[in-house]
Amino acid sequence: MADDDAIGDILVPAQELERRVSELAREISRDYEGRDLVLIGVLKGAVFFLSDLMRQLDVPVEVDFMAVASYGSATKSSGVVRILKDLDAVIEGRDVLIVEDIVDSGLTLQYLLRNLAGRNPRSLEVCALLIKPERRKVDLRTRYVGFEIPNRFAIGYGLDYGERYRNLSYVAALKQ
Repeated sequence: MADDDAIGDILVPAQELERRVSELAREISRDYEGRDLVLIGVLKGAVFFLSDLMRQLDVPVEVDFMAVASYGSATKSSGVVRILKDLDAVIEGRDVLIVEDIVDSGLTLQYLLRNLAGRNPRSLEVCALLIKPERRKVDLRTRYVGFEIPNRFAIGYGLDYGERYRNLSYVAALKQ
């Protein structure tokens, strides 16, 4: 796959991902010590990050998933969001951490935060592997951030283009 023409510059090498995920796990474990944490993975992209992260947490953790679709072109979100798969767990009164692969414009995450806040969790925070500050359209507090990346379409480590490239062990830019 390394010789695939669509794979451009490596934005985050595999070793850097491993190192940063470990650091985030230590930080989250410290912050949620003595608390019961619910991780909400946003399908499909966050699965790889969530799996690696939760295996390194030292606090009791429950995991659930949401799938959302934002309307727009293949490489741009419009911010109009539809829930395709909702949570199975009740989060009222619980500590909730949304685990996202990437925060781009922030519009989808803004919708998710509003939706989940309406379910009255005790706390609601965000852990994003990647953020693109240049693309941000809304001001959102992202408590835990893995990496800031430039405004390029990212693939690998769960991120896809046309459902391909999720299985790369690193994050690369898609050659346009």
